[in-house]
Amino acid sequence: MSSFDSERFTLRLIAEALFYDEDYGALGNVSLVDTVEARERFVASFSPPDGKFVVEEATSWEDFSPDEEDEIGYMLALDSDVFSSHDSPDEAAAALLGLAREFNLEPSVTLLFEEDEIT
Repeated sequence: MSSFDSERFTLRLIAEALFYDEDYGALGNVSLVDTVEARERFVASFSPPDGKFVVEEATSWEDFSPDEEDEIGYMLALDSDVFSSHDSPDEAAAALLGLAREFNLEPSVTLLFEEDEIT
């Protein structure tokens, strides 16, 4: 029996969170959050028009005042620039894990629908 591989486990979770369901118009969005600055730093999801998994770097954020009623706990990105694009969720997952390690970022997963604004 092989030993548990935490990196492979983490990559699989990230890749599966980056799903796209064309029938429901639903997709998984993975954010990497800077907990010191309390804001999204990178955002990744599938881009249906491009057929690629896109990682974007946030360039501006919503106004944010943490309080007891805040459900999210960090500033959401309002604008971003494409950082990288990938042909598979596995490639995007590896890029996200590398960024999380490099900048000490925490993950956040959100389910979006195509009617919602997709960045």
